[in-house]
Amino acid sequence: MTTFDDRERSYEAKFAHDADLRFKAEARRNRLLGEWAAGLLGKSGDEARTYALTVVTSDFEEPGDGDVFRKLAADLSGKADEAAIRAKMDELRTEARRQVLEES
Repeated sequence: MTTFDDRERSYEAKFAHDADLRFKAEARRNRLLGEWAAGLLGKSGDEARTYALTVVTSDFEEPGDGDVFRKLAADLSGKADEAAIRAKMDELRTEARRQVLEES
């Protein structure tokens, strides 16, 4: 085994670890968004948790944040505007990353 092989494996492991952290942070952000939106919609308890899960699963429709944004914009019509939703998405992305890194 050469130093080059060791270095290559190390980079591959780091890439996989970073990708895993990004996925966990995005899923956490979407759950937090779902909980926030559920509160605006007057949902609580199991109903709020179920709604938050629908926000998480909406992210699997297409790459990027567009699918989550569209779901929230449709569900929160009249309760939160586009700027408020996007600001909350950014705020919770930072919070979710912090939480995931603390757990690692």
